[in-house]
Amino acid sequence: MPGHVVGLRCISCGHTYEPTPTALTCPACGDSGILDVVYDYDRVRLDLTRDSLASDRNLSMWRYLPLLPINPSTPRPNLRVGWTPFYRADRFAEAIGLETVYVKDDGQNPTASLKDRASAVGVVKAIEAGATTVACASTGNAGSSLAGNATAAGLRSVIFVPERAPQGKLAQLLLFGATVVMVRGNYEDAFRLSATAIDRWGWYNRNAALNPYLVEGKKTVSLEIAEQMDWQVPDWVAVSVGDGCTIAGVGKGFADLQACGLIDRVPRLLGVQAVGCAPINRAFKAGTEALTPEPENSLADSIAVGVPRNPVKALRAVRASGGDMLTVTDAEILAAMRTLGTTTGVLAEPAAAASFAGLAKARATGLIRPEEVVVGIVTGNGLKDVANSLKAAGEPIHIDPDLRALERALA
Repeated sequence: MPGHVVGLRCISCGHTYEPTPTALTCPACGDSGILDVVYDYDRVRLDLTRDSLASDRNLSMWRYLPLLPINPSTPRPNLRVGWTPFYRADRFAEAIGLETVYVKDDGQNPTASLKDRASAVGVVKAIEAGATTVACASTGNAGSSLAGNATAAGLRSVIFVPERAPQGKLAQLLLFGATVVMVRGNYEDAFRLSATAIDRWGWYNRNAALNPYLVEGKKTVSLEIAEQMDWQVPDWVAVSVGDGCTIAGVGKGFADLQACGLIDRVPRLLGVQAVGCAPINRAFKAGTEALTPEPENSLADSIAVGVPRNPVKALRAVRASGGDMLTVTDAEILAAMRTLGTTTGVLAEPAAAASFAGLAKARATGLIRPEEVVVGIVTGNGLKDVANSLKAAGEPIHIDPDLRALERALA
């Protein structure tokens, strides 16, 4: 078995399976039987300690190998994924009425999104499975991260995207050498075609909502936040939510740290969705795990997922943390992009800025108290979606090359 993994447990029926590289969902429960990676935490405690991490010079996500579901001897992509910047954002905090806000900027990963963490693990599992081609459906970030990490490891990638995928993300996919299939339809159409094609050609499945190992990569953002805060976890962590995989990973990371004795409590999770596409939020508010599909009506393409594939893990993570969920409008997302940029110098794409719009709303409604310590995660860089970044930024000054004209404009 890889590392300290003892098995894969179905979140629906509780049955445990061998952690083979190609394991996806529970054979008994089908697609609803999402699997969860289970570790021997007693063994992890021996190999992953505060002292061992303090002396580890490997400043990447691989510093947490005892809590990752891979064989330590398997070759890994040579891109440096993880250990992204962590900033205190006092001016942003002041702007929204909080005392202490931190920004975890995962837009600084190699392909400029948090999803590099998942793709790096996915590529390693593909190598362990003996695969030469890895595939997934994506609104952009998952695909570009897979394409970058796959090519760095010498693997081929096939990416299925809906027509609305932003040009910046398409450029990444093509420049990384991926075979890009643009599907006339929405993300759900792309996902269904990818699943059929993966079965037809036997490609390794990187779709994070089904592949249990991908969430394990995403959880490393939580491990870093805890370590970068000197193990004093915040009161809240805000996460944008689409398919549900990222917030599920964030929750799993803090739960793993608590199980290993590295932290004494977990932070409350704030899940943020766009008003125009919020099926997980509606299920949360209704106190259920049953979802109703919704149209994908938001400029935040990365979180506009009308039929989420991993809602149960997401809902359980938020509820287990004592957290909450809310929705934000596209206008609030654009405003958060602008406020975050002008107060911190951090550029966030719309889906990433949604979490910060959520923080502003949570403070305005009293959900978060002024003295509580919060962390917002930037899941993707603003250059991923230049059109909407310009929409948030506004217009430059247009003048003739004349100093008097400049004086008038500046006045």
